[in-house]
Amino acid sequence: MRVIAGQAKGAKLVAPKGIDVRPTLDRVRESLFNILAPRLSGARFLDLYAGSGANGIEALSRGAVECVFIDNDSRSLRAIRRNLATTGLERSATVRRRALPEKICGLAKEFGRFDLIFADPPYAFADYERLLGLIRQEDLLQRGGVTVIEHDMRTRLPDEAHGYVCARRGDYGDTALSFFS
Repeated sequence: MRVIAGQAKGAKLVAPKGIDVRPTLDRVRESLFNILAPRLSGARFLDLYAGSGANGIEALSRGAVECVFIDNDSRSLRAIRRNLATTGLERSATVRRRALPEKICGLAKEFGRFDLIFADPPYAFADYERLLGLIRQEDLLQRGGVTVIEHDMRTRLPDEAHGYVCARRGDYGDTALSFFS
């Protein structure tokens, strides 16, 4: 796993040890960030279920000004911090331990709104509509922003939920990305 583009291009990233983490494949991440490219410069990025932090780090490398990484596993948090140190991007990052989706409450109060939100819950996760509802309820997404959810391609996410519309979906093997705005 590596940073694909930007100021940290080529940096090798580590995955958390000893847990069942499914890092976003490089080709999926490359497609994701090619789609998000026009929105990245100066963006505030929220990486939910961050795992290794590869997606938030990619966003920072490509021009996001800030990224908040949220995960509930201490091994993931260690991997994120190590990857931030490896890439030299730690000044633009905040790493927090929170159980999701329950502990999404209070994020907007602590950090404000985000231009881009990326969520990569475990593939067994089934409550995507609730996750979108909590993002709306907490007012986490900046007006005109985008929430991207990575999920199993066999899982159909709602076309609309809590005022968000699925504007785009891309399938990449077993993985799908759904873009809500």
